[in-house]
Amino acid sequence: MTTERTAEWAERAVTEAGAIADREPDRSSPEQQVLHRIERARRRKPKVRESRVTLAHGAGGKATHTLVEGLFVEAFRNPTLEALDDAAVLSVHGTRLAFTTDSYVVSPLFFPGGDIGDLAVNGTVNDLAVSGARPLYLAAGFILEEGFPVTDLQRIATSMARAADRAGVQVVTGDTKVVQRGKADGCYINTAGVGVLERPVTLGTPHIRPGDAVVVSGPIGDHGVTIMLARGELDIEADLVSDTAPLHGLLDALLDAAPDVRLLRDATRGGVATILNEVAQAAQVAVVVDEASVPVRPAVTGACELLGIDPLYVACEGRFVAVVDGTQAEAAVAALRAHRLGEGAAIIGRVAADPPGIVLLKTAFGGTRVVDMLVGDPLPRIC
Repeated sequence: MTTERTAEWAERAVTEAGAIADREPDRSSPEQQVLHRIERARRRKPKVRESRVTLAHGAGGKATHTLVEGLFVEAFRNPTLEALDDAAVLSVHGTRLAFTTDSYVVSPLFFPGGDIGDLAVNGTVNDLAVSGARPLYLAAGFILEEGFPVTDLQRIATSMARAADRAGVQVVTGDTKVVQRGKADGCYINTAGVGVLERPVTLGTPHIRPGDAVVVSGPIGDHGVTIMLARGELDIEADLVSDTAPLHGLLDALLDAAPDVRLLRDATRGGVATILNEVAQAAQVAVVVDEASVPVRPAVTGACELLGIDPLYVACEGRFVAVVDGTQAEAAVAALRAHRLGEGAAIIGRVAADPPGIVLLKTAFGGTRVVDMLVGDPLPRIC
């Protein structure tokens, strides 16, 4: 996409997005009525209404956000936690550190392109990297089911060691628990990570402005569709592998080329659509996405069409979303494409002022629709 075409498309998208908000102050238009209902629902204080935890609470969509904000944030409230970033940024004796934790319950444990072991390393490394940190150390906790094959455990540990070596981190502490047969699904892994922020960057939604560009680092949906097909429950064959990979080297290239990066997020549970909704709501801006610009492999598109799934909601494990200063967007994409992990990077949208808190998709058919956050996830247990 040339600079002229990008500017022309962005101007048109922002104008059309703003027009939706500017019409009919009495909210008589159908668009305004829908947006008003969404805005009113989002203003309500999150509250967990279910009496029991469901799978939807772990899928990364609306149910997850309600559980996190309505229960955990309420219980542990503090300014650092309330940011709900991928990693907490802490200052210790003048040094800025990033600290994060994650748990991995993927099924199957071994899949094309990876396994639960390298997933656990790469996922935690990437949570540190999108906070602007250089990952340093990991902790690993294993919950094992009685009867789990030792050969599989050895294979997982070897994979983790290789992934840690590739990422330049060390696993320096850990824990092991064994539960009775039938009380787990073979092997669960929890990892925590620490990194150091060496660049004078401050990332977060408060820095996002209208005119900023939304960039993805490569084709989306590879991991989620790979996991789904690896379960063998569907009679679909596709030449796909997981995109699991450590991203801090690619992010270094981005930050060198575009120092005014506003925000970084890795597109895991809930996919790109969930991240964009989080951004729009937290920054109270509109995000206008061009469907034709979103990179998706044909095999992913085909599988999603057969299953009625939108690739925007499908998880990745080696892709990130960046919001960058609009004037630096072309330089950012060029730097990403020069790296082997960013060859498919693209500008997929722009930030607009109105309608605040909403993600709009300019469809390939010329229409516009709201992209909301899902309640659950059509692909459970993908990480």
